[in-house]
Amino acid sequence: MLGENMMMAFHAIRANKMRSFLTMLGIIIGIGSVISIVSIGDTMRGLFSDLYKDVGLTQAYVSIGYTVADVRQSDYFTLDELDRIREVFGDEISYIDSDSSVGTEVTAGRTKMKFDFQGITPEYQDVQPVDIIYGRYLNEGDLLGRRKNVVMEVKSARKLFGTENAVGKTFRTTIYGTTDEYSVVGVYKKDMNAFQALLMGADSDRGSAFIPETILTWPNDSFYFCHLFAAEDVDMNDFMNRLVNYIARMKGRNPEDFRTVTAVDEMGSVDSVMGALSMAVGGIAAISLLVGGIGIMNIMLVSVTERTREIGIRKALGARTRDVMLQFLTESAILSACGGVIGVIFAVALVSVGGAAFGLPVVIRPGVIVMAVSFSAVVGIFFGMYPASKAAKADPIDALRYE
Repeated sequence: MLGENMMMAFHAIRANKMRSFLTMLGIIIGIGSVISIVSIGDTMRGLFSDLYKDVGLTQAYVSIGYTVADVRQSDYFTLDELDRIREVFGDEISYIDSDSSVGTEVTAGRTKMKFDFQGITPEYQDVQPVDIIYGRYLNEGDLLGRRKNVVMEVKSARKLFGTENAVGKTFRTTIYGTTDEYSVVGVYKKDMNAFQALLMGADSDRGSAFIPETILTWPNDSFYFCHLFAAEDVDMNDFMNRLVNYIARMKGRNPEDFRTVTAVDEMGSVDSVMGALSMAVGGIAAISLLVGGIGIMNIMLVSVTERTREIGIRKALGARTRDVMLQFLTESAILSACGGVIGVIFAVALVSVGGAAFGLPVVIRPGVIVMAVSFSAVVGIFFGMYPASKAAKADPIDALRYE
């Protein structure tokens, strides 16, 4: 019986191709929109996840809280205190520094440009590796001697000096009121995809370079942040609790006086926002499914009217009420499901082409596709219920008399 009803449904759809397509259009747009939006949301969540993995999921910051009113000089960190923290926690810490940085203008010959300098120690290469293409990385001698040496990003070197190999070249800049000449000892390159480059500002006119941390912490070697990378196998929640408790005892403060920021927490917040936004926009797009369902109901009512004599003949030949009802429900479900399948194909093609154009890996969950097609069929059944019921309740005598 079901196979026969399906054959009749496909025959009715083929007999009115344009009308059937226009009826399915609402479902096609609705399903296509939902899948596209969910896919874009999942893709963006994946890209943000990869971005955080690239900058280090074990990265964390500790500082005195912004709400603490009586901030003391002793609440700031010193290099000696960072050494003590490293000694206490040992292998649980892969890297620690002051998170010192400065933005200033540099001059090389007649060229001037803005630069962002990040103060690091030689071990920074272990947690945030870069490809040194010319010269060398900063070493322990640069750090201890507070040498005016820098490792410059390759695009910045090209803009400032007109060449990528800027090793041995110098420039002048003013940091904390003191003007000095700095020497380039290395040039590095860090590969990023288009999305990372956009977020990291790789195409901006500002240059970037690494300099010894001790240059930026001079003269009193005190700073606001304790910046670190925990070891990969560390439980971040437990580690951060123990770290803050230790720092609080060292500073004579309460643990709640300190503010912590971890990459894991930030990634979780971004993922939650992206997920909620994707669901909200997807829900709005799903409203078009309601419009598509109304279109199916409308066309099925027209179909019932057009096939009144057919209904009367079937009932006169012994077809039961539920048989007629099942026939029209099957037709509305197939009409909606076909629209769902076309919508899936349209959405997958659209998202794939967009991902290829921007060089981004797209995420299309099979579960979402199955759910979308199933939901479209349910929409067809739901909105086909009334027309099917009307057809099933038709009096065969009146139906046979219908012209």
